Amino acid sequence: MRRTVIALALLAASSPALAQGGAQPQGKENDPTRKAAGGVSVAGWQARLDDPAKFSVNDTKMIAMGPGFHVTSGPAAIYYDSKNVQKNVPFTISATFGQRVAPQHPEAYGLFIGGKALNDDAKQTYVYFLVRGTGQYFVAHRAGPDVHKIVNWTPSDAVKSQDEKGAASNALSIAAGTDSVRFLVNGKQVHAIARTEITDVSGEAGIRVNHNLDVHVGGFAIKPGVK
Repeated sequence: MRRTVIALALLAASSPALAQGGAQPQGKENDPTRKAAGGVSVAGWQARLDDPAKFSVNDTKMIAMGPGFHVTSGPAAIYYDSKNVQKNVPFTISATFGQRVAPQHPEAYGLFIGGKALNDDAKQTYVYFLVRGTGQYFVAHRAGPDVHKIVNWTPSDAVKSQDEKGAASNALSIAAGTDSVRFLVNGKQVHAIARTEITDVSGEAGIRVNHNLDVHVGGFAIKPGVK
């Protein structure tokens, strides 16, 4: 089996399992990004857009709301607070995401780890884990402008699908241990990758919200250890 060493941001694009591609579903061209003015107003947090040449941080909106925060996207982006940089393993990052409105096309939200050089379009790198209202999950690695799929969109009964009003709530976790990185939805493991394949999970960690979504994020936490 071909190994995929993510630490060096050199996931082999030639591997059939890691073919370059985006996280957005087919039909996105018929769902143009709608700007959501406001920017990031949660203290300490910032956004990294997928397409900073076309959009600005002011085209999306992240606000504090109750004990959590609320994202109304705009362009697809990751959101993070540098006080959450992870240097030591093991750790677990988790949050509960509440989709409030049905998107025009299936769009996704979730967590990311291992963020490095996030201010550099060519050198940025991170691993992310998403779910969407169709009851599917996705794991990928971004290296510069490229996205390498680790697990393409896969159905799982652990992922709650959106209801007739477009609402769905899913609790996601990434448990980065000394032997593996495990991906969980609503307490159920849906995938795991050996640390021989992800040799470095240190760096920025936070959330990801794709475009044109209305999502509430509660219980965001990064804690030492894994369960």
